[in-house]
Amino acid sequence: MIIMGLDPGTATTGYGIIKLKRRKEKGKIDIELVAYGVILTKANGYMPNRLLEIYKEIGRLLNKHKPDKVALESLFFFKNQKTVMTVSQARGVIMLACAKHKLAVQEYPPLQVKNLLCQNGRADKKEIQETVKKILKMKIIPKPDDAADALAAAICCAHHL
Repeated sequence: MIIMGLDPGTATTGYGIIKLKRRKEKGKIDIELVAYGVILTKANGYMPNRLLEIYKEIGRLLNKHKPDKVALESLFFFKNQKTVMTVSQARGVIMLACAKHKLAVQEYPPLQVKNLLCQNGRADKKEIQETVKKILKMKIIPKPDDAADALAAAICCAHHL
């Protein structure tokens, strides 16, 4: 099973793709890293074009990796109302791309992801990166933060299956 995790944003959308493999031992599953990175758009660009770019890039990733599940980090309270609006727009085009590919989206709040991975709902970015590195047996810390957060959402989804 392939799971794509996404951390939405208009300037930076993180993505992370993992593969679950059953071991011969009953009930044991390995989580393998497939790919991760970010979709970048110009911060001062025309918003409809930025959203179209995110939509197209998510579609390309879905076509390339053919995930079985999509995990999306849900919104949490923002102090800046403008930020929450633009992140909501990015989430909308991500959900649209997933719907077009007939993929259900499983949403996970950041607090739930942090609790599952680090046993600490207040874990900082570095702690999330270190935990993701350890779980996926990576040699280096996944960067930037948005990609690590997307991988964390995918891992959270894997644990809920």
